[in-house]
Amino acid sequence: MIPRDDNLAKTWLASARDPAIVALLESIYADLATEVTRRGPSCWASGRCCNFEKAGHRLYVTGLEAAYAFAHLDHSHPPLTPSTLTDARNRGGCPFQTHNLCGIHAIKPMGCRVYFCDRSAQTWQQDLSEKMLERIKRLHETHAIPYRYGEWRDMLGLFATQ
Repeated sequence: MIPRDDNLAKTWLASARDPAIVALLESIYADLATEVTRRGPSCWASGRCCNFEKAGHRLYVTGLEAAYAFAHLDHSHPPLTPSTLTDARNRGGCPFQTHNLCGIHAIKPMGCRVYFCDRSAQTWQQDLSEKMLERIKRLHETHAIPYRYGEWRDMLGLFATQ
């Protein structure tokens, strides 16, 4: 569990709303998309990847990525609250999964963008993930954004409203 730190959350949110930082993060995501497309994994839109317990994995993100997703949620999405995070944990998955689909597809974190259930993807996912995570870490360092890496729902908990 990530201890609640309102100053850290405010710093990440300010960075996630800064157009220059957003452009840099989105360029990393775009480069990742190019690499993923080049490799051509299959996505069956089964929602298995969003149910961490069933898929047997965890989603880890940086503070900036969690803040980016939170800051760019549209108004059609239900508010993120401690209760919605608890419900997601109880289901074993992501608070943004709607049926078998990602409810935040355009703003999802790097770990979601690189993970595919397709077994052929398992040979390159980890290397590509590490390469892109290093770029996100450099973004944090270059712009003096505090770096923390934690489980997705824990990091989102820093931004959940009561």
